[in-house]
Amino acid sequence: MNIEITRGRSTSRIPDDSLTDTGPTVLRMLLGVQLRRLREERRISLEKASETIRGSRSKISRLELGRTGFKQRDVADLLTLYGLTDEAERATLLTMAKEANLPGWWHSYSDLVPSWFDSYLGLEQAADVIRGYEVQLIPDLLQTRDYARAVIRLTHQDITSAEIERHVELRMKRQRILHRPNAPRLWTVIDEAALRRPIGGPAVMRAQFEHLIDIAELNHVTVQVMPFSAGGHAASGGPITILRMPQPQLPDVVYLRQLTGAVCPDKPSDVQRYWHIMNQLGIQAEPSTRTRKILHWSINRLSRH
Repeated sequence: MNIEITRGRSTSRIPDDSLTDTGPTVLRMLLGVQLRRLREERRISLEKASETIRGSRSKISRLELGRTGFKQRDVADLLTLYGLTDEAERATLLTMAKEANLPGWWHSYSDLVPSWFDSYLGLEQAADVIRGYEVQLIPDLLQTRDYARAVIRLTHQDITSAEIERHVELRMKRQRILHRPNAPRLWTVIDEAALRRPIGGPAVMRAQFEHLIDIAELNHVTVQVMPFSAGGHAASGGPITILRMPQPQLPDVVYLRQLTGAVCPDKPSDVQRYWHIMNQLGIQAEPSTRTRKILHWSINRLSRH
């Protein structure tokens, strides 16, 4: 299905295969952008919009950010409030609302995935650029199957072996985005602590280092190591992920993972600050050519023990 929205000078097109490849997340975000633009053009407050759909101010905010599903009735009522009478345009937006509620491919793992992480999966699968910094572990998208299994055992000690394998399967399926024709640009900085931490034993770590060397050969993947010798740096507070969508009208998403949830600061000044931090990390970390040497050294170190 091709969807094109034109209002003023803004045009959004979603290609036929986007729903299959990325799920409903981008559709929700695009529809949210359109609803916000319509509301602001008519100078209608969040409070007035929320009254129209019998909801709260925060619900309108979530709808406009694309962080929740859409009810057809709510969208229709908002379009009426915003004075949108063009039947073709209304039909397009209502179709988007319907398609935005379709489950992503990862929905079959919903019994394993909390709601806050479900939202992230949709963003990750849709992203055009993924920038990240990891402190303790190899990033999910770069883990081998055995390393992922060892990590999941550590972080999910109360689940069955079968559930662990489903978690591993989900992680491996997420990694397919790195090998599809429209693969995102992945640029990650890994703290030296993650290389030093023996997850799963020497054989697992050796295979993980070899995998990092191999995958870093892809033109769209950059891996850097932040060495201990660099001292302190701006991202010492924890892991950071920044996602940039292919549609220029969609905002960048900052994702800060925590033990039982995640925070996504969305103020433009906060997002800009995290971009600045990521750029600083890229300067402070070892360049990719030096990183390959560090990984080879790590393999040799394991062989000596």
